[in-house]
Amino acid sequence: MEMRPLGNTGLELSSLSFGASSLGAEFRQIDIKEAMRAVHVALDRGMNFVDTSPFYGRGMSEVLLGPALKGIPRDSYYLGTKLGRYDGAHFDFSAKRVAESIDVSLHRLGVEYLDICLMHDVEFVDLKQIVEETIPALRKVKEQGKVRFIGMSGYPMKIFREILSQEPLDVVLSYNHYTLQNTMFGDLVPFLKEKGVGIMNAAPFSARLLTSAPLPVWHRAPEHVKAVAKAASDRCVAAGIDLAQLALQYSIANPDMTTCVTGSANPDRVGQWVDWAEQPIDETLLADVHEILKPIHNWFYIEGRPENNDPGADLDC
Repeated sequence: MEMRPLGNTGLELSSLSFGASSLGAEFRQIDIKEAMRAVHVALDRGMNFVDTSPFYGRGMSEVLLGPALKGIPRDSYYLGTKLGRYDGAHFDFSAKRVAESIDVSLHRLGVEYLDICLMHDVEFVDLKQIVEETIPALRKVKEQGKVRFIGMSGYPMKIFREILSQEPLDVVLSYNHYTLQNTMFGDLVPFLKEKGVGIMNAAPFSARLLTSAPLPVWHRAPEHVKAVAKAASDRCVAAGIDLAQLALQYSIANPDMTTCVTGSANPDRVGQWVDWAEQPIDETLLADVHEILKPIHNWFYIEGRPENNDPGADLDC
């Protein structure tokens, strides 16, 4: 699998990374043995970065990931988790919780250090706290050697500009914003490069919107967006492939995106993604699908506090 440099960190990540949110049963009930095998398939097939969070499964993802990684040489993969979000409406970005959260994550994961730790979904809180309290606390933990690189993740593009204009970070992760349907994260690349920040993308399928699978009940897309995505899926079916294949290939094709994080508790699905990544993209089909998706290009919704969001969000979703 292609390896790409992550900003100024010195890390080289695989173009496709394993997202362990799936181990937290975020989309469906899982078979624990299969889920843990999915981690091994990901690593065996060349994914060298594993992403998780205490929010995924409310701790379940980290708890299962620890035993899954046991016995695998620590220097053979990179590991990242997050802090600050612990339940649907439970956020704590205090300095005290930063230190506690990292220690708990290290214990669950059975490792002595994290390669990356991200502040999770900062758009839900006052960004002043992130700048004045959370980032300094993270830097202290980094100095202690428990974390190698620090950063942030979230949905609105505005949060990255606002935070990075005030404080430097090593890495950022965005989701749903570099896909077949939404390329706003790509527009942010010049700014991120100027800041020397490592760029990680996640969720190429936009929570199944860009697949032929049923959407989860919590999906935010309104009916007109779902209808356009369905038309794109139908075009791919007519060509003999799943829209998901095109979506994954497109999201990893941009070398400015160091890696694309996606996950499944199904080991066969993980292997299929690697197979897709190794195949050339159908440029004719890609052009057709982009034309179909034009009416909803860069559609997005409000997430977190309204003041932390970009103007133009869909308020009807």
